[in-house]
Amino acid sequence: MIVPEASLESTDAGLVPSSDGWFVLNARAGRWRLWDGLGARLSVEGDTDFPQVGVNLYVLFPGEPIGMYHWEATQEDFLVVSGEALLVVGGEERPLRQWDFVHCPRLTRHIIVGAGDGPCAVLAVGAREHGPDEVWGGYSVDEVAQRHGAGVDRETDDAGVAYAHLPARSWAPYRDGWLSD
Repeated sequence: MIVPEASLESTDAGLVPSSDGWFVLNARAGRWRLWDGLGARLSVEGDTDFPQVGVNLYVLFPGEPIGMYHWEATQEDFLVVSGEALLVVGGEERPLRQWDFVHCPRLTRHIIVGAGDGPCAVLAVGAREHGPDEVWGGYSVDEVAQRHGAGVDRETDDAGVAYAHLPARSWAPYRDGWLSD
């Protein structure tokens, strides 16, 4: 079987994979999602969904978390590609620097927050497949995460509730300075 090459669609905010198949996408040419207070995210999946593995590249400025403190029913892994970050895991803080790899087995409560003097880039990879009766995960109350603006006030598995306090997300093209050379 020959797997076809996916189509890359040009949008005002950058290139987006728009069909199934293999593809090559340069991060600087891709479409980024901005969410005030949560940095920028390149979802390499575009308008398609990878059924087995989710892959995102985040650019965070100091104090910006990737999301809200949470746990997942499947594993999640992170690689700090550039800059500095802070890992909040199990209610503890751990500093991260370039090339630090973080492995979160299923059920690990965690979040990553930008740190240092400038932007950091973090590659996130997470498994997608879990049991049919299993929830994806949930958002946990944690005092340390709350201090970093990455914590919920009450336990929930509803992303709409966890992120209700944030403004709407928007699409944008890559901005110079987000990724190091």
